[in-house]
Amino acid sequence: MALWRGKDKNRELERLAAMAGEASAEAAVALEHAQTLSDNGEVEHAPIPDVEPDEAPLDVAAEPLGVTAEFAESVDVESSEEAAEKGRAAAAAAEELAVKEPGPPQPVVPDLTAAAFFDVDNTMMMGASMFHFARGLAARKYFTTSDLAGFAWQQVKFRIGGKEGNVGAPREQALSFVAGRSVEELNAVGEEIYDELMADKIWSGTKALAQMHLDMGQRVWLVTATPVELATMIARRLGLTGALGTVAEQTDGVYTGRLVGDLLHGRAKAHAVRALAAKEGLNLKRCTAYSDSLNDVPMLSVVGAAVAINPDTGLRDVARERHWEIRDWRTGRKAAKIGVPSVLGAGAVAGAVAAGLAYRKR
Repeated sequence: MALWRGKDKNRELERLAAMAGEASAEAAVALEHAQTLSDNGEVEHAPIPDVEPDEAPLDVAAEPLGVTAEFAESVDVESSEEAAEKGRAAAAAAEELAVKEPGPPQPVVPDLTAAAFFDVDNTMMMGASMFHFARGLAARKYFTTSDLAGFAWQQVKFRIGGKEGNVGAPREQALSFVAGRSVEELNAVGEEIYDELMADKIWSGTKALAQMHLDMGQRVWLVTATPVELATMIARRLGLTGALGTVAEQTDGVYTGRLVGDLLHGRAKAHAVRALAAKEGLNLKRCTAYSDSLNDVPMLSVVGAAVAINPDTGLRDVARERHWEIRDWRTGRKAAKIGVPSVLGAGAVAGAVAAGLAYRKR
């Protein structure tokens, strides 16, 4: 009986992960499309004023400018030969400068079947984006830090224990802190919090890797357990294509406090990448994925090239075993300090913070 219950729970977890991945891919495509329309919006030009019939236009030729003899004598008029010589010299100088100066950059040729996928927490950004977001919300009195502590600690123990746990309560509570608040309000707050607490925490090395893919004409997506709207804002600020993130249900532009599927964590990230690839015509064998966490091995395994960035101990071992590239931007001491929260993974931290935010509401 226990074996059957275990199988049923695993099927339910996989179903929720697939639902979360599909919802995230749909949201990511929709948000990217909306951003493209916004970026390509037409500029409204001021209307050209009408000329009244009784206002005759100026006739420049009607009154030829006269040149007095005194003025003509005061001007040193060049001969046609001198003017031609100066023109030839100017042309030669311009040609020489054109050879020395680099021309305008050539447009990037889109590579439509290749893309790169970047985890956010401890991969693109130092620390957890959801934690920075929570700090900003606390500063704006959305909740108190004491509200966060109890449930957050339960979530930390829940994740470190390595158990996926109850399908119900943690996931139902995960984003209920936004219930009743408008998407527009939290998007505006997110922009402010990014400037205050996130912008200076971007790993320059990871950002350079993302730019490398963009320069090759590839699209670049963030993949994170952070809510998709916040993740998309971070992607836009970094000049990336878009983001796959946790999808919170909304009605008429207001959050209901429920998730669509599950947190985008672990296997759900792999489902989201596959779903996006199907929608966008990507060849996953030509794609690259980057992460710091052992929890993201499913996502790293579905692409042709995987790179471990600032890896936790578990991912470092897997990367060595599978001959994945490893890049670490941290010093030894900093790596040790960051290593512990990295074990939790992006979903653990985001889940702990989001669920903690829901604690008082429940």
